[in-house]
Formats: sequence, C-alpha cells, structure tokens
Amino acid sequence: MAHQGSLASWLLCGTAAAALAVPTRAARADDRDRGAVELLTTVPLSAGNHMVVFDISWVDADTELYYLADRSDRAVDVVDAKRNVFVKQIRANFKGFTGSNDTSGPNGVVVAGHLLFVTDAPSRVVAIDLRNDKVVGEVFTGGDDGNRADELAFDPQDRRILAVNNADSPPFATLIQVDANGGLHLLKRITFADATNGAEQPVWDAQLGKFFLSIPELNGNVKDGAVARISRDGVLETMFHVADCQPAGLALGPDQDLLLGCSVVFDTAGKPWSPSDPNTAAPVQVIMDARNGAIDRRVAGVGGSDEVWFNPGDGRYYTASRANPAGPVLGVIDARSQKLVQVVPTFNTPSSSPPPRGTAHSVAVDPRNDHAIVPLPANNVFPDCLDGCFAVFGVPRDD
Repeated sequence: MAHQGSLASWLLCGTAAAALAVPTRAARADDRDRGAVELLTTVPLSAGNHMVVFDISWVDADTELYYLADRSDRAVDVVDAKRNVFVKQIRANFKGFTGSNDTSGPNGVVVAGHLLFVTDAPSRVVAIDLRNDKVVGEVFTGGDDGNRADELAFDPQDRRILAVNNADSPPFATLIQVDANGGLHLLKRITFADATNGAEQPVWDAQLGKFFLSIPELNGNVKDGAVARISRDGVLETMFHVADCQPAGLALGPDQDLLLGCSVVFDTAGKPWSPSDPNTAAPVQVIMDARNGAIDRRVAGVGGSDEVWFNPGDGRYYTASRANPAGPVLGVIDARSQKLVQVVPTFNTPSSSPPPRGTAHSVAVDPRNDHAIVPLPANNVFPDCLDGCFAVFGVPRDD
C-alpha cells in the first residue's frame, strides 16, 4: 500500500492536490512559462523482445517505475521513468495476444506499495509481489468464452479492486478484496445491463469514497455514453450521461473533475466521423464534475482517445489519442484552464501492414519529472523503435 501523503497515494486515492508531497506546478506557472512538450528520448525493449500489441500502463510515483501490459511478450514491462532505462519483464503465465483483444492479456495494471495487480484472460486477476515478482493472489471473475478481465482500479482504504469484464454482453465489474499478503477474494459482481459497447476505465475517488467507470454506449445509441458511479461496497448508484463522446479513458483531476477520454470522434452533424465523411470532424474530450455529473467543458481539438492520465506534477491531463482525425497524438490539456495546450504526434501501425497492428493508445506520467511515457509498436519512424519502444515526452529543461 502506498504511503499516506505520497504522490502515489494521490494517484491511487484522488486526494486534493494541496496534499501532494510535490506541489503542482499549475499553481506556480501558466502554460506559457512551462514550454512545449516534445519527444525527449525513446527507451527500447531489451534484446530478444518485440512489442507490437499492448494495453494499459501505470506509473508508481513513489518508485518512479513505469509498468505496461505487453501482450506481444506475454509480460508486464518495467521502465525506470527517472533514468529512462528498461528494467525488466515480469511474467505470470499471461495469455498474450490471441488475435482478438477480447481474449488477450495482460490488460490492466495498477501498483499499490509492493503489490502489482494485473488483469488477464480468461477473466483472470492476479496480485504479484514486486519484491520477488511472484504471484501471491489469483481469482477468476467468470466471463464467458475465454473473455478477458480488462481495466481495474484500487481502493487502498478498503483494499478493494474493481476489475472490469468489458467483452461480455452485458459487461460487468467485479469487486475483489485484497488481504494483507496480496491474496484475492471475490466479493460482488456489478452488471451494466444498459451498456451495449463494453465498459472501460474505472478510477477510485477517495474524497467521495466512490468508484467511477466509463461506459462508452447506452442502449445501442452511439451518441449516448455515461460514467457509472459505484459505491465502495459495489452498488451501482447512478449513471451520469454524456452525449457525443463514447468515453473510454477516465482520469480524476483537481476539484473533483473527471476527464473523459472520448474514444469516438463525431462530426459537426453529430454522427461518427470517418475519413470519407462529407462533414468536418469535431474531436473533443469532456470534463465532468464527479459530484453531480455536470459537464464542465468540452475541450475541442483532440479526440479518439483510450487511456488518459492526470499528472499532479504539472497540473495537466494527457490523452493517448490513437484515433485522432489528423493522426495519432499525445494530447495535453491544462486542468485549470480546461483548454487544449498541445498535440504531439505518436504512431500507429499502418492499416496496410499485416496484422498484428499496434496503436498509441496508452499513456502514464511520472509526476516527479513530468515525463509522459507512450508505448509505441515496432516501427522505423521513431528512433530505437524497430522492436517497439517507450517514447518519453516532456518539456526540455536545463537540469
């Protein structure tokens, strides 16, 4: 479990920015003072590994270690985010890529103290002791036909995981108790009967004592998404609706704001956009008040996101926008002004390439140096990335 008052505690628990061990730079400088984000370096995988397909990532702020669910190598990759060095791979008989996201793994990753929680297929959740990289807990959430357990969130106060089975119809989440040694015990299933296109990223909000979960689509209406509010005991309390978004990623920012990573780009006529669309694309991300579901801002200029992240170090949201109309980008949004600051190009495997293909849909940020890490599939566009790499983005500094 993370130490109380640490940066990792904020990321896990959603405590106020004022309680951070390192103050947010949003209070000390505006975006003009901070400068432009750019590619600082790339970190290649170790020799003999080749990464194309992967899923969600996480930064443990206490150790400054970055973790990625790497399906190509059937492992969790670990990178030192302070020194930009590949550290190791953690293996736990993960499924790997099967040809379908619905039955592949590993998928979601979260760190709490010395425990790493990972979701996998079929409907598998494991706890790994980072002191020896051994599995100390394992449960199966009971999805159909080999379907995966996907993303997850952790409540450190009650020591409970909320793990999501997104590929089942209807999708469901499972509340899991974590004992002192990392053992896992199933508590309760929460089914989302109205969700017709899966369920995506959960987050834990310690101030409200609730889990929140992005629901891309309700009742078959592509324009109607939601954020579910779930009690710490696994009760689905309400659905906060959002239009023209299809939320996938979800991040808790300051003032009880939630950034919804809108996975589908809509056009100016309110229909899903495609390159052949006669209407112009209107990509947005949405900022919602977690207390009442009110929409604070529709942030124009970037869309098609999967994982999104709030960095308390610089007071910015970061979006892994793989389906942005102009091409895949890392989006940078100021959390206070709620305005898009910048987009930085990333990389997807071209659709003309043979499968499997990877996309830049994952991002996590080290709040101690404000470096955003975006894993990239194998390519010859970014340096040292022929076997896949970790692109490190940030504002260059003299120090």
